[in-house]
Amino acid sequence: MLAVTSPALADAGCPAYELRVRDAEGQVLVRLPMPEEAGWCLAWNHSVEGFPVHDCYRNRGGHMVLERSHLPDFAAGLDHIPGRGRQVSDGQGGYWIEAIDEPVPGDRYRLRVGASRVDHRLVRHGEPSLATLLTRAADHGCGAVRPDGDASVEISLSERAANQRVTLALEPILP
Repeated sequence: MLAVTSPALADAGCPAYELRVRDAEGQVLVRLPMPEEAGWCLAWNHSVEGFPVHDCYRNRGGHMVLERSHLPDFAAGLDHIPGRGRQVSDGQGGYWIEAIDEPVPGDRYRLRVGASRVDHRLVRHGEPSLATLLTRAADHGCGAVRPDGDASVEISLSERAANQRVTLALEPILP
């Protein structure tokens, strides 16, 4: 488990929210400090073409908001829905759908995590990076950071819960 345990977080500059990934039984698999305006992406490899796809979220006022998506191709299941954000070139043959700005209902969603070939993973989305978020939490005494491997840069959900259902949620850290 990648965890930041958090005793008294209201002081010492600790964030008020965490991104938590829980398994079907409610056990926490990942806890990642997520201050106001910090962002993250859920990335995975397209099941047919194998290239990475990104859905990028941001903590806006304690709410999980789908901000944008990156689609490297118009492969199966990947397209832009008119009226939902705006499509812009990524300069490499793919495109970003910018300004989606859709709040995620209940600040959480369920996901069936793919096997290692699909590799559902959390990756950075702008600054601060995942590594910076973890370092800041440790520096402010927000808890003990226990990354496994290089998980502070990219956190593989497929390594933790392949072929299982999980819930990703932006949750307040309670004192």
